[in-house]
Amino acid sequence: MTSPLRSIRSRLTIGALLVVAVALIAGSFAAVQVLRATLTDSVAASVRQDVDTISAQLERGPGRVDAIDDDVLVRLQDVGDDHGGERDEDDTAGPAPDQTNDDDARALPVVRDDRAQRIEVDGEPYLAVSEQTDRGTLTVARPLDGVEEAVSASAVLLAVAVPLVLGLVGLVMWVVATRALAPVERLRRQVDAIDAAGLDRRVDAARDDELGALARTMNRMLDRLEHSQITQRRFVSDASHELRSPLATIRQHAEVAAAHPEASSLPALSRVVLDEGERMQELVEGLLLLARLDEGRDAPVAPTDVDDIALAEVQRLRGMGIAVDASGIGPGRVVGNAALLARAARNLADNAARHARERVSIRVVEQGERVLLQVEDDGTGIPVEQREHIFDRFVRLDEARARDAGGSGLGLAIVREIALAHGGEVTASDGASGGALMTLALPRSAEA
Repeated sequence: MTSPLRSIRSRLTIGALLVVAVALIAGSFAAVQVLRATLTDSVAASVRQDVDTISAQLERGPGRVDAIDDDVLVRLQDVGDDHGGERDEDDTAGPAPDQTNDDDARALPVVRDDRAQRIEVDGEPYLAVSEQTDRGTLTVARPLDGVEEAVSASAVLLAVAVPLVLGLVGLVMWVVATRALAPVERLRRQVDAIDAAGLDRRVDAARDDELGALARTMNRMLDRLEHSQITQRRFVSDASHELRSPLATIRQHAEVAAAHPEASSLPALSRVVLDEGERMQELVEGLLLLARLDEGRDAPVAPTDVDDIALAEVQRLRGMGIAVDASGIGPGRVVGNAALLARAARNLADNAARHARERVSIRVVEQGERVLLQVEDDGTGIPVEQREHIFDRFVRLDEARARDAGGSGLGLAIVREIALAHGGEVTASDGASGGALMTLALPRSAEA
């Protein structure tokens, strides 16, 4: 079972939370800095306005300075003297700047630059601006405690709001991911409910999106699995049937010999056992070869002369007393496994020999980029509608005749698998003599 923290839903939610958290933290920091800068600029503008107001009053001559704000510090430093003043809240006119002895004003340093600068007076932050006048250096400062309080309040508010927003985003993302992945879970349950006994079932593929495409792909996979299962079951059933026939024959003759020993011939019984044993051996070897071909095992390959393989089959058939026309054998080289190609040629030759009336023809021709091995018999031919099926396993057009002739029902199926393993194909068509023409087409070797 998937760990909750490793599920797609959890990873989507955590990923979204991380992205939103980074964005919110960065945005909050930027907002606090912008707020601080904005409020500081506002205080700086007020300080400059205070400087302009006091400078205008000083230009009118000595005397008292009109009250501005009770928290504004004002200091006028004459040459060689330090004096300052602070306006009280209830004053309508302040003392002359050069006659004030207020401690905070006296602690106000002179700002040598005309820009607004942050300073500290008795541990409290102020924003000060200085200006040269005819009476001396005028310095005016306003406190920044209001700015700091506003910034602190905003920071506290954001510290509370950001986790709440993250929680809301996480909840929404979890719900959205759950709804988005619900069809995936339904699809998983449908697939999980399909077992080997119910491969005919299919999943719902009605959606017109990525999940629908996935469902259709899974249905195609189930089609292949069902077809493979049906083929395997039929293969096992046919193999069992094929093995049962020679075993039944051996048992029947053995029972007759046991019941009537005086009427039984040991050489005849031995001949039956040997024949049926060879038949079973051929069947088992064919099954093993097909199994290896199905597994896709890579067989060693090398340039192979198909005409040499064809000539070997001609000699073998002639040695069996079968008339063979080999006039059509020309040069043809392919890259393949010589043993497998020889097995394919033998199966085609044996098939033609079983169904030929008088003669078998074997040809090797080059056709473009392919080499064709053609084996033709002068028998009754193959109906068009059955030409594809004859390459299936355990398929016979005439069951009794083929079994009596010694066919296992695997020969042409083996030829097809060998052809596919070499990138070729095998087909059946009508021969010039009216019989069947089997054509094994293989890619021609570049060294030919």
